[in-house]
Amino acid sequence: MSLTTATRSHYAQTIWSLVVRDIRVLISRWVMFLVRVISQPILIVFVLAYVFPKIGQGIGGNAAAEAKFSTLLVAGVVGISIITQGIQAVALPLVQEFSFTREIEDRVLAPVPIWGVATAKIISGALQALIAALVVFIVSIFIPATTVHLSVNWPLVLTIIPIAAVLSGALGLAIGTIVPPTQVAFIFAIILLPMTFLGAVYYPWTSLGTIPWLKWAVLINPLIYINEGLRAALTTGIPHMNLYGVYAGLIGFFLLLLFIGIRGFKNRVIS
Repeated sequence: MSLTTATRSHYAQTIWSLVVRDIRVLISRWVMFLVRVISQPILIVFVLAYVFPKIGQGIGGNAAAEAKFSTLLVAGVVGISIITQGIQAVALPLVQEFSFTREIEDRVLAPVPIWGVATAKIISGALQALIAALVVFIVSIFIPATTVHLSVNWPLVLTIIPIAAVLSGALGLAIGTIVPPTQVAFIFAIILLPMTFLGAVYYPWTSLGTIPWLKWAVLINPLIYINEGLRAALTTGIPHMNLYGVYAGLIGFFLLLLFIGIRGFKNRVIS
């Protein structure tokens, strides 16, 4: 059944109202949000790109290699901040709303289909991911003990980061509707940690060529495409995945996670 223009406009306004509600809550808790955003990425940069070079254990063995690693790491930690916010801003609240708070019951009473409430969750998570990416990027370029050499490709930045942000929101929705409330620790132990260490945060994906089975196995990790895309968008001279592969991976995972998330959300609400 096709929707009229008036109905589509009404749905869009309602969805946006739900997003604004989440943003107002975020603003009221902005200190906690900043701590949540910068804690993990900044700690990684501080230890690997500041402490290690200062104590003579810099990665690479010489100043040029250490500077290259610091530059490479910036894209990785921005990618971590994006994907983490999708989980922290969407998945974790959903687990609570579907269990003891039952806040989801109030949300689904909004004059919009169930998929509209799910879409609002994704948009809210994506906006928080965008803010997180900006904050982490600004902070992380000043922490390393060596100079960070960035070369911003704006067309790539303005396409890859928004796609990565909505992908993270869709990932959060999918996880939040699949993981039972009693298995919240599962999110960090089984999902977030492997994604981080096997997501090309500390190394380019192309460098895994010496371990062929791993190079292809990690392609099931959406963080690979985010970090490789950011590396292409923010640096020069550092190898990265072909951009056709980056965009195909980002869009493909977004559509897959969107389908899984909305279907799971509907099933949880109806049940």
